This record gives sequence, C-alpha cells and structure tokens, in this order.
Amino acid sequence: MKSETFTLQLSRFIRAPREKVFDAFVTKELMSAWMGPRGMHIPEVSADARVDGAWRIEMRARDGTCFRVGGRYRELQRPERIAYTWQWEGEHNPMPGVETLIEVELIEKDGGTLLRMRHTGFPAEAARDAHSHGWASCLNKLNDLVDERGTAGTLTLFGDARSTYTRTARMGFAEKGVAITLQPCLPHSPEILALHPFGRIPALRDGDTAVWETSAILKYVDESFDGPLTLTPARISDRVVCEQWVSAVNSYLYDTMAKRYVLQYIFPKGEDGQPDRGVIDKAVKEMAAQLSALERAYARGDFLAGGALSFADLFVAPILAYVQALPEGAQLLSDMPHIRRAQGVIRQRASFIATEPQRHQ
Repeated sequence: MKSETFTLQLSRFIRAPREKVFDAFVTKELMSAWMGPRGMHIPEVSADARVDGAWRIEMRARDGTCFRVGGRYRELQRPERIAYTWQWEGEHNPMPGVETLIEVELIEKDGGTLLRMRHTGFPAEAARDAHSHGWASCLNKLNDLVDERGTAGTLTLFGDARSTYTRTARMGFAEKGVAITLQPCLPHSPEILALHPFGRIPALRDGDTAVWETSAILKYVDESFDGPLTLTPARISDRVVCEQWVSAVNSYLYDTMAKRYVLQYIFPKGEDGQPDRGVIDKAVKEMAAQLSALERAYARGDFLAGGALSFADLFVAPILAYVQALPEGAQLLSDMPHIRRAQGVIRQRASFIATEPQRHQ
C-alpha cells in the first residue's frame, strides 16, 4: 500500500523579468545568493543546468551547522518552467532517504513574474510545514536578488517617522546597511492590524513574513543580514546589560519621557489645548532619576553595553533627542555630561542623521 504524501504550494509576485528569475534557479553564482533562508551562508554550489544534470548546495548556519541538499534537473523550459528533484544529504538530514520534486512555473504578469512553486512528496505534514517557512525566506532573498530595488523591494517597515520605536528600527536597518521601504501609517490602522495583533508601530513585512515589536525586528535584521557590524554584543555580560536597558526603555523610560513628557507637548491634553503641567511636572520628577541612571551607565563609555553600538543605544537615542529639545529635559541634561557626550557620538552616525523625523514630514 502506497503511503500518503504531502504537497507544498507557494506563489510570489516578483518585479523582474522571467528570464532573470529563471537564471537564478540554474546559475550557481546566483543560486548562492538566495538558495538558503535568511541568516544562512551558501559556501558551496554546483549546477549542471541540463536535463538530468546534477545540482547541489551547502547551507551553513551561524553556529557552523552544515545542511546539504541536491538533486537533478528534470525539466528546463526557459523561461517558463523548471522541475528538479530535492534530497537532503549528510548528518543533519531532516528527511533521510526521501526524494521530493519541485516544479516551478514562471508567468509574465504586470511587468514582472508570478512564480508558482509546487513541492511534492513530503512524508509528513510537519516536514512540509518546515519547508514552507524555509522556502518563504528563500523567496524573500530571491526577490532581493532580482528586483532592481534590492532589499527595499522585499522589506517594508510600517510606522510613523516621528515615532521613537519606528526610528529605532530604521536605525537598526541603516546600521546593518540594509535598504527598506518605509510605509507611513499610524497605530491601529488597517495596515498595522494586518501585521501586528495589538496594532502597535512599527511592524515589518519581509515578503510574506510579518515581524512585529521593535526588539524582534532588530533581532531579525541583525541575524538575517551580515552588514558592517553586529548589533548584539559578543560577551554574555554585555548582552545582559543590553537587554536590561531595552527592557528599561519599554517598561519605564518610554512611558515617562515619551508618553507623559514629550507627547504632552506635541499633543497637548490640558485646558485650552495647552500642555497639562501636572502631567509634565510629575514626569519630570521621574525623569530625573531615570536620566541619572543613564548618566551613570554612560560614565563607562560612549555605549551602554560594552565598547560598541548595540540595541540598547538604538532604543535610547531617539527618546533622548526629543527630551533634549524641550525645556525641562534640556535643563536636566545640562548637568549630565556623560549622556551629552555619548549622544553627541551617536548623533554623528549616518543612521541617526538619515532617520531624522523632519526628513519625512
């Protein structure tokens, strides 16, 4: 009796000609750029692009784990159709002894290509679903490769340029050297609710993948792209400090400095449309202690967690930029030379300059 198998079907619109997409499946230099989920490196590729010709790739994870997969081309009809077998090899083989089949149709549509993929022969639903996540990430990288906009054609950040959290995420992408498209929208808008279950900004769409919450977005970009630097401290002691300050921003600093101080000036809620002095004065008292804690932390250097920029600095800098621009905040910071020095350093960075809210108003 023949056992049941499971099928995965995916589709993706790509803003590139069919010929360019077809070549990405059969040219080893192009295959090495996308045939592996985000965060994976492809150190070895071979491709004999003819019917019954063999292909093989090696994927290497950040922890050094290697995954190898290969097969043979069964059908090559340039530029509309490709079929090839897929079989995992080696020590980390998720489907030992199983050969599956991939069929790809490339259809001209709206000045680009509609890619339809059918991956058949999975022995279990779990195996099919695991490959679904992997292929979604691979197709994001394929779009990065062939869309003339690069990653900006795949990655869209939804948020308001004035939002400190949106700016934190944008600075993270800029520091990694990853281009994105900023889609202006407000909290609880239909665009945000389609991505973020709680309607907060920012939220990220990477192809068909949604990532929400600023910390998760930063971790996603840091682990998915190499870039000129890493935003995660190397030492465990520094990673702990980084996490402490990110948590402090989310739990204390944002509420006091942004929500109850800065926003009271931007969106006054007092009598006659004026800022509510009671709310501001209470916030300023709490700010003094919070800024003092930051002053002690920055006394150790220009960055909060170790000797390099990290997530923590990206969360703090946009808030302090607003605080220093307002009278009570400027007065408090006038007695805090370590914060002023450190913020002077980060404000010279290209990521800070490029994400100034005024540039998008």
